[in-house]
Amino acid sequence: MISTKAIEPHVVALFRVVAGLLFAVHGAASIFGVLGGAVGSNGGTIPVGTWPGWYAAVIQLIGGILVLLGAGTRGAALISSGSMAYAYFTVHQERALWPIQNGGELSALYAWAFLLIVITGPGAWAIDGLFAGARAARPERDEADRTDREEAGAL
Repeated sequence: MISTKAIEPHVVALFRVVAGLLFAVHGAASIFGVLGGAVGSNGGTIPVGTWPGWYAAVIQLIGGILVLLGAGTRGAALISSGSMAYAYFTVHQERALWPIQNGGELSALYAWAFLLIVITGPGAWAIDGLFAGARAARPERDEADRTDREEAGAL
């Protein structure tokens, strides 16, 4: 039987990749009009600079791509989570109390999903992990380089 601890980083990574991809696609639809365009626009886009929709779409696109790749994951997820919490409380909450009534299910789910990514980290297969591995290996390389230089100077 496979240990859940052994597969946990991979499941977290799959969750991160799917959440990031869906979030980025939502932003791309709003900014570029692809895949049906911005919600309620019949294939259109959100006008550049429109508050808060255009800025939210930029956060969705850039934050989604960063989370998908696992680059600056915790920071991107925190900003994305906050953006969705803001959307829920300023756009949806005023319509009704429950997300099912106010149309805010997606905002609420994204806010909590990205908060989970902030807490758990990127999991496996993240660009963040490549840099962490390079930093971890660097002291050994630096020490080896210094030793080589000292030995070359002694000859």
